[in-house]
Amino acid sequence: MKRIAVIVARMLILVMLLGPVSTLCVVAQTRVVEPTDRTVLPIPEPKVPNSTVFNARNATPPPRFEVKTPAGAPNVLIVLIDDMGFGMSEAFGGPIHMPTATRLANAGLRYNQFHTTALCSPTRAALMSGRNHHTTNFGSIAETATSFPGQTGQRPNSVAYLAEMVRLNGYSTAQFGKNHETAPWEVSPSGPTNRWPTRSGFDKFYGFMGGETNQWAPFLYDGMTPVELPKDPNYHFMTDMTNKAISWMSSEKSLTPDKPFFIYFAPGATHAPHHVPKEWIAKYKGKFDQGWDKLREETLARQIKLGVVPAGTKLAPKPDAIKDWSTLSADEKKLYARQMEVFAGFGEYADTEIGRLIDAIGDTGQLDNTLIFYIVGDNGTSAEGGMSGLYNEMTYFNGQRESVEDILKHYENLGDATTYPHFAAGWAVAGDSPFAWTKQVPADYGGTRNGMIVHWPKGITAKNEVRSQWHHVIDIAPTILEAAGLPEPKSVNGTVQTPLEGVSMVYTFANAKAPDRHTTQYFEIFGNRAIYNDGWLARTIHRAAWEFKPRGTLEADVWELFDTRTDFSLATDLAAKNPAKLKELQALFLSEAIKYHVLPLDDRTLERLNAENVGRPELMGGRTTLNVFDGMLGMSENAFINVKNRSHTITAEVENGTNGAILAQAGRFGGWSMYVKDGKPMYTYNFLGLQEYTVAATEALPAGKVTIRFEFVSDGGGVGKGGVGTIFVNGQKVASGRIEQTQCCMFSADEGADVGTDEGTAVSAGYAVPFKFNGRIKKVTIELQPTTAANAIEADNARRKAALKVGLAN
Repeated sequence: MKRIAVIVARMLILVMLLGPVSTLCVVAQTRVVEPTDRTVLPIPEPKVPNSTVFNARNATPPPRFEVKTPAGAPNVLIVLIDDMGFGMSEAFGGPIHMPTATRLANAGLRYNQFHTTALCSPTRAALMSGRNHHTTNFGSIAETATSFPGQTGQRPNSVAYLAEMVRLNGYSTAQFGKNHETAPWEVSPSGPTNRWPTRSGFDKFYGFMGGETNQWAPFLYDGMTPVELPKDPNYHFMTDMTNKAISWMSSEKSLTPDKPFFIYFAPGATHAPHHVPKEWIAKYKGKFDQGWDKLREETLARQIKLGVVPAGTKLAPKPDAIKDWSTLSADEKKLYARQMEVFAGFGEYADTEIGRLIDAIGDTGQLDNTLIFYIVGDNGTSAEGGMSGLYNEMTYFNGQRESVEDILKHYENLGDATTYPHFAAGWAVAGDSPFAWTKQVPADYGGTRNGMIVHWPKGITAKNEVRSQWHHVIDIAPTILEAAGLPEPKSVNGTVQTPLEGVSMVYTFANAKAPDRHTTQYFEIFGNRAIYNDGWLARTIHRAAWEFKPRGTLEADVWELFDTRTDFSLATDLAAKNPAKLKELQALFLSEAIKYHVLPLDDRTLERLNAENVGRPELMGGRTTLNVFDGMLGMSENAFINVKNRSHTITAEVENGTNGAILAQAGRFGGWSMYVKDGKPMYTYNFLGLQEYTVAATEALPAGKVTIRFEFVSDGGGVGKGGVGTIFVNGQKVASGRIEQTQCCMFSADEGADVGTDEGTAVSAGYAVPFKFNGRIKKVTIELQPTTAANAIEADNARRKAALKVGLAN
């Protein structure tokens, strides 16, 4: 205390000696100039005239320029669940206990006519931009991008994200979880990185870049830096991302309590793989034994009682492909019920973690002024598991059928780290009750109607009320801007902006009966399309989620017509009774399609997966040789040379290594690894987690510099064929063996290729990750060998077909 008193006394003496001018200097520095025009971002700094005063003691500094949010601007939290339809969460009458969603809804508003695009990336791009998905160039997902405007998979500079708008207006911004808004050929150290989260308006990003990830062993980025996972046997990404979000938010509020945050919290849950700790699955034991048909009926009854579905609503007839539960065998019922138990546990677990984040905000004392949007699904529930579901989603992507008998072998393990599961399509239809269709079908509300909750005690006095105004995901951005007192920017980072295409929902906060302001909206994904206008919906279902070919030509599609004001579930087609209205809406769809870059319609499948055919960039650019170096990690299949379906060599120049992976691609559910174990060079090919083929030398490597070459000679004659693998050390053959089967089309949706380690999950059961190489790797060269024209065509067709499945599933 004495020391502090001495310091204060000295400061007072200094002020007296320097006089009033210096005192004025100190006071003047506390003044701040507030921005007057926020329509140009960044907000220009005011020009300060050059000083003519020689001595700073005799000068007055100008007011400090600082961009702050308008007074009272709320914190903002957007929660976006993945692949969960309207009829899944108990907050909207579903069977899954989601206490956080229910708590927020009971203290806020439920929106029962809120819509998405029916597919992942398009919904996310529309959410973050406030523009339609074709305006953002995400007419589908980047994996199926073309060279047509509206479909390139690369967001234009004229479409700034909401995060950038609020960041440049004084918010702290962060994104946690799933991205899937960056073109896969841009996800590499080569970039460009201007469409990565931290170059799109987020100060902080912690999550995964693609459409799905292994929740037990994800490949993550912190900003643009790959993350090394902790060695924790209980690790799960859902808990990890929540911890990171709480830590960031708490730090932000500790250091700058008056600076509002903008958090985009987008779990990978409940997208496949359905990974969840067993104790959460156990909560639902026996709760789905009644089957999906009875569950639809139960859900509708709860929805009507809750008031989120009008009384008198009928269940829309389910698709013909979905079998009646009563016709299934005992084994089918046993397996399918278990699959739904896993999914439900995943949903409750995710919601509970979200609750921890909400509670942490409450601990700061700022929950009342935090505007929360809890969106229960980025589209309808996914039917991409097919009719029986899957133990390992990668089998599906490689044309390998999984029977009920095969999946039952993993019954007790479904959801754990030894599986990569998806459920049967019947549960997707039930989870989208009272509607008929699912994710990927924007022509039906089962694909696009998602429950949404808005909670903001300071800005919304109503509690536990339903809002039935018709809205779309593009309306979130203008809502947040209005709530924060911010104008729509006309220019961002020097680029004139495409105007927002959504409308604010703030008018609904205090008035349940306010007339709709979003009165027209088109929908389109892969030729499935619809148009909404003033209560009417016209649509055509061009292809179901489990169908990989259109039902007919675009020109021959059959359209249906629904009056959604009296037919909430789209159960009664009025096309025959009102052909004039149908024709009117078809013309409106065409007009909107031209306006928003939807045309030309593109229902191509195989062709769209060939980058050369559609003008999409490809990082390899036709190269047949690739050199990689130690420390290159997580190279996705879109950024790595394709060794499938052809002969190839892998040559590694190493020094003094006795253990560790030299080069590995993918992991436990399919992949390959070139490594050294106990001094001996080895190669393992893991076929879909079903069979490992290992070629191993019997003698240890010599000391010093060594060249190890693995040579695979394909049997040829088609795709997914086997071949002979041979290992050479310094040019001498040291081992050889058969690899009976290979994967034709895909190794992994999230695990990439690693040099000097095997991250994520282990390719071989013979070692544990990360299995870092303990020697020196100078260089590894992968070289593709020539193939016949016929084999090349066949392999390319198979690859494109499988890639289509991958893209649609994300």
